[in-house]
Amino acid sequence: MNIVIATDFSTRSNRALRQAGLLAQAGKAKLHIVHVVDEDQPEDLIRMEEREANRLLVEQIASMPELSGVSCNPNVTTGHAFAGILRVAKFVKPELIVMGQHRKQVLLDMFVGTTIERVVRGGRHPVLMVNNEAQRNYERVVVPVDMSETAAHAIRVALTTGLMREDTATILHAFSPIGKSRMISAGAHPSSIEEYFNSENERALAELSEFLVSHDLGNKRWIVRAEEGSPMQIISDAVSRTHPDLLVMGTSNRSGLSRALIGSVTEAALRSLKVDILAVPPMGDDH
Repeated sequence: MNIVIATDFSTRSNRALRQAGLLAQAGKAKLHIVHVVDEDQPEDLIRMEEREANRLLVEQIASMPELSGVSCNPNVTTGHAFAGILRVAKFVKPELIVMGQHRKQVLLDMFVGTTIERVVRGGRHPVLMVNNEAQRNYERVVVPVDMSETAAHAIRVALTTGLMREDTATILHAFSPIGKSRMISAGAHPSSIEEYFNSENERALAELSEFLVSHDLGNKRWIVRAEEGSPMQIISDAVSRTHPDLLVMGTSNRSGLSRALIGSVTEAALRSLKVDILAVPPMGDDH
């Protein structure tokens, strides 16, 4: 197993590097540690930063306890951060890319996206964004699903990479009982509204169970929940209420300007939720 871990030597990146080290120890994986030097500067300054980055990488590999016993391959490259990371990933073909939460630049992020969002959009590899301190195992995992093939693929990736165990995961689906507001507007009795809501909840749970069974995921020890509301609202509420260690989310395969301006639920979660997030692209998505 190969893991690419991107670092800019910040505290955020160091947390991600420690997490990648623990994952590599558990899965006997090889770490490819990437630092990207900005190429938009004088050549002699680029060379100096490359030398310093190589020195720091060697020091980190030798001194970080989480990297003890892990096969580490340092990589220093030049260019835009996201492009350098994807260049290494294209060569290495990792099962996972690990990154720390990126420092926000409001105007640039609004129209282009953070480095991590651009890596998610531009690559075909699962990306783990590390927000919190490194931990050996993720013990509380929430998996929001829209019952698509992409959602099923995200579950499989989380299992095969060892990031999630079936007995630690809650499968969560957001549903909207479309007749509820009409019943309220029409002055329906509260008991009738509650009965309708309960029937819609049961229907959503049945559809969720059918989705899991149809993708050979129905024999797992999941906690399965269907909750009323928009996807982002339900995900945010679940994070606030249950304090999970990890969110597992599939990404859409939209590209271009519409994706940059509109975004997706996964990108909204990457920007706003303080939790580790595994973002998984659709199977076979070459972007």
